[in-house]
Amino acid sequence: MGLSVAVYCGSRFGDRPAYTQTARTVGRLIAEAGGSVVYGGGRVGLMGTVADSALAAGGRVVGMIPQALMDREVGHAGLSELHVVQTMHERKQLMAERADAFMALPGGIGTLEEIYEVWSWQQLGYHDKPVALLNVEGYYDALLEFMRVSHERGFVSAPQYHALLVDDDPARLLARVGEAAAKATARDDYSKI
Repeated sequence: MGLSVAVYCGSRFGDRPAYTQTARTVGRLIAEAGGSVVYGGGRVGLMGTVADSALAAGGRVVGMIPQALMDREVGHAGLSELHVVQTMHERKQLMAERADAFMALPGGIGTLEEIYEVWSWQQLGYHDKPVALLNVEGYYDALLEFMRVSHERGFVSAPQYHALLVDDDPARLLARVGEAAAKATARDDYSKI
């Protein structure tokens, strides 16, 4: 694969062991495919699990973390690269620039905000990179139902609704992401955001 995948997920572990196991699997699979994990730079929760798993499998992990979070000592010290930035906006833009694709695992408000932002940037034409949701044990079922209703009621176009890649199997979703990334036109233009 060789892709740089921005992985968005929780800074907590959630209430099911499957979330942590899936985070381990995603980090390992990206590393084994010769790819890089691009993420928020933390050492805690599912974020830290993805990073540690990728590193343990010999992969490259690139983190972006705002100074305020670094000051709280949640930054991961063992990464291939750790970029300390001033704002969350800088963090998200740098992650978007460094990634070939975007994937959300279970997470909370921040995870949702990040995956929706890159999905909306895709809709607006700022990039043509794949955006994916890993639906571990039905975690995103209610969200997907909401998006179905949004589509049916005319707020989300058919092309954009179907652009979100969704699967419950990490290996299968990463394969789909790789196929979609190979078709992307790489027209990054985040300068107008």
